[in-house]
Amino acid sequence: MNMVKSFRVSDLQTLLASMGRSKSGLKQDLVGRALRLVQTEYSPELLKNVRQLYESRFPKTPGWLAARRPEGVSVAYSSLSSSPTATSQGADYLNGISKPLPTPAPEVKLVPLPFYQTLETLLPPTELIAQNNEKLQDSQCIFELTPNQADQIRNASELRPGIRSIQVVLRICYTDSIGVQEDQYPPNIAVKVNQSYCHVPGYYPSNKPGVEPRRPCRPVNITPWLHLSSATNRVTITWGNFGKRYSVAVYLVRVFTAADLFSQLKLCSVESAERCRERIQDKLRFDPESEIATTGLRVSLICPLVKMRLGVPCRVLTCAHLQCFDAVFFLQMNEKKPTWTCPVCDKPAPFELLTIDGLLSEILKETSEDIEEIEYLTDGSWRPIRDDKERDRERERSNTPEYPVVDICIPEANGHSPAHSSTSLTGKSGSGSVGMAGVTGGPAVAPGGGAVVDLTLDSSSEEEGGGAGGDSEDTEDSADSPAPKRGRYNYDKDLVTAY
Repeated sequence: MNMVKSFRVSDLQTLLASMGRSKSGLKQDLVGRALRLVQTEYSPELLKNVRQLYESRFPKTPGWLAARRPEGVSVAYSSLSSSPTATSQGADYLNGISKPLPTPAPEVKLVPLPFYQTLETLLPPTELIAQNNEKLQDSQCIFELTPNQADQIRNASELRPGIRSIQVVLRICYTDSIGVQEDQYPPNIAVKVNQSYCHVPGYYPSNKPGVEPRRPCRPVNITPWLHLSSATNRVTITWGNFGKRYSVAVYLVRVFTAADLFSQLKLCSVESAERCRERIQDKLRFDPESEIATTGLRVSLICPLVKMRLGVPCRVLTCAHLQCFDAVFFLQMNEKKPTWTCPVCDKPAPFELLTIDGLLSEILKETSEDIEEIEYLTDGSWRPIRDDKERDRERERSNTPEYPVVDICIPEANGHSPAHSSTSLTGKSGSGSVGMAGVTGGPAVAPGGGAVVDLTLDSSSEEEGGGAGGDSEDTEDSADSPAPKRGRYNYDKDLVTAY
């Protein structure tokens, strides 16, 4: 502690910069920052830097020059160098005084991710500490890759062009020691690796009005910007200081695809058909205390995610329902946008609790494509629902009444009233009504009892009809008589009859 307090401003700035801390501010700020650094992150590298700076500031002097030592400088350093205890335990002591035990920082645990298998921890979860009161802060972390780790990255296969299966990823979460923490980005985040900015996932647009876009917080791949050698890698994180505490960690991971997880699921998590039948019987077992007796449970064969027939039925062991969703589509959707939520009941659906339904897999193989629903019975058996649907369709067709269809497009012979013929849904025409209309000259009567009038005839068709069926002797009289009055729609007003 005394060594740090005796440093000048330039020494303090050098120490803080070497450990990735901000070197701006007044001397009292720099001293306080350096003391906190010594108390919280005590390491051999830090001790080495402190010793070098102190020796450059106060070089070792012979005993006869001890009287000329600057006033105010502690002489404990000479006792430290001459004491065998201090020499043998130099890594555990600072300025001859035992290092006080720092307050143990809360151990932050990040939630395991199904698509990432942690191979090695390059930097354990470390809290991002604000250096001043500014809203934007810069925090730096340093790590190195071993030759073995660098070779693993170089020799890894490619998932797609430019993306390798072995990666170095950066994860950020809240600083909280209670439970496991999910990835959570701070506001205004930017990540710079060896002086180059790397890509951070952006925001998902929201389709709902008034809902802010959501940013997917997933590990940040920093592999392309790293030195794949023994050189030191520096990662600078710019983040918004708005009162919340964050921690950062760096891991060497193996990245899986949806196909890889599906292979694991088929290999390790398939529930047998016998176990599925037992589960169904337990659900349908008669309960004397219940007022409602359940005799069957219907299950759809359509995936609720993509509205298509199930390929590989999958569900969550902790869910109470028997409805399944398609495993392949579920894994592919979580690979693009990880939510891990059951699409049936919206409860958490972690990969570790997914299972393939062996009974429903057999049912899908035995049923045809047109069957979309089945029903489980109390004894564990099942039956398709297709027959009930067809019976409902036939019942609807049998209950549909047959209304007559009236043909009003045939002209009558008298030239004044239209002919009428009724045709039912079976295609039978009422020719008798046409004959009666021709004889009586009056309007035809439909089977329902009402008069039917043809409003589609024009004057030319009526004149032709009148010439063909009328009396030739009355031609001159009819020419002198005035024409009947017609409305704007070109029909005789006297011939309009309503039902």
